[in-house]
Amino acid sequence: MKKLGFSAALAAGLLMSGLSVSTASAADLGGDCCADLEERIAELEATTVRKGNRKVSLTISGWVAEQVMYWDDGVESNAYVIGTGATLASHFKMTGAATIAPGWSAGYVIHVETSTADPFAVTQTTDDATVFPSVSLLQSYWFIKSEQLGKLSVGQQSHASDNTAILVDGSGSLVPANWLVIEGSNFFLRSNGVTSPTGLRWGDVLHCGQTSAGIAADCNGLPLNSVRYDSPTFGGFSVSATWGEDDFWDVAARYAGEFNGIKIAVAAAYSHTADEGVFLQRNLAIGVLNRDSDYFQIGAYVQHTPTGLFVYGAYGHEQNKNTTANTAGGFLETPDTDHYYIKAGIRQKWSPLGHTVLYGEYANYQDMMSPGLLGPLEAAAVVSASSEVQTWGLGLVQEVDAAAMSLWLTYRNLSGDATIDGATTDFDELHIVKAGALINF
Repeated sequence: MKKLGFSAALAAGLLMSGLSVSTASAADLGGDCCADLEERIAELEATTVRKGNRKVSLTISGWVAEQVMYWDDGVESNAYVIGTGATLASHFKMTGAATIAPGWSAGYVIHVETSTADPFAVTQTTDDATVFPSVSLLQSYWFIKSEQLGKLSVGQQSHASDNTAILVDGSGSLVPANWLVIEGSNFFLRSNGVTSPTGLRWGDVLHCGQTSAGIAADCNGLPLNSVRYDSPTFGGFSVSATWGEDDFWDVAARYAGEFNGIKIAVAAAYSHTADEGVFLQRNLAIGVLNRDSDYFQIGAYVQHTPTGLFVYGAYGHEQNKNTTANTAGGFLETPDTDHYYIKAGIRQKWSPLGHTVLYGEYANYQDMMSPGLLGPLEAAAVVSASSEVQTWGLGLVQEVDAAAMSLWLTYRNLSGDATIDGATTDFDELHIVKAGALINF
């Protein structure tokens, strides 16, 4: 009815303009001008941004996520309004596909993030910092997919091992609580109320050698220019592999299923990076990084559907062989690291609003020392160095189904120490409380 009304209005407009359709024109239009007009109107509607064109669809999706973070480091405290962190921030994604032949399709993804205050970047003295520009391109790639042979993707994209251990978490609390240390990672370390004289941050004892970032886990979790293959799913199993520029490759395997009311999801990945490039310490270029790093990660999620009880765990090991940085302290080697995370709780629909999630979490990060920490030690001819960071927390997430929304209130505690030639320095605890929401569109 909407199209017919538009057609009538358009025809009236043509008549009022003194235009007419000749017999010859009618013949050119197949003898039915109105039918042709309907077809042209449908074509115009199909080419709007809302739908794409006649052959390739277009869907716009994403979410907006913001939160209030209160922090206390024992010396001072404050409250900031921040986002949820790079790669988890508010964003919009344009996706589409077209059918090539039965069982074959081609498509594309353009993923753009918008960031105001990035929790990866804010400090005790800076409340509006960002890691990337406030609007940045996260992904842009095309793909060809076969229902029987799998999917091939080319461009800037999440690789096979990106977020592998994280994404199996089906509790509904993934964004506000996962094994990354997002909020507080750029806060200055303090010991007995004294700020680190060399400007060390929590990220310097939560350092991933594979990405040169103090993010604690998911140590290759940034999209890159690559070629990726994803297999079809057979019996709940699937595999993926990626090759990226300047010698990056990875493989991943995933499984998901349900047995007798118990949901199970398991995913593991192995990645390798070997390259040379500018080493960024807190976004400052201080040397050349020669990376030769291997990273293994595995995550598993189990939920008893009738009761909603769940447990999620993840483990990561990074082998930093020959991973060196040429800094003021000379050449130094990043140690191998281990980290693990466990979260347990209950997911139940106690309210007509949607599911409620209650959880507790614990994580441990071993020897994740950055070149910024190791450089001065190398210059002082230190024989041994190690570090340990622990986090624990509690949280509540309330889903609002009618608005495709999640609200959360969480608490997390960070503590840790570093031991240099047998002498241990304890870091002052950092307390973080968050209240926020995410709404999908």
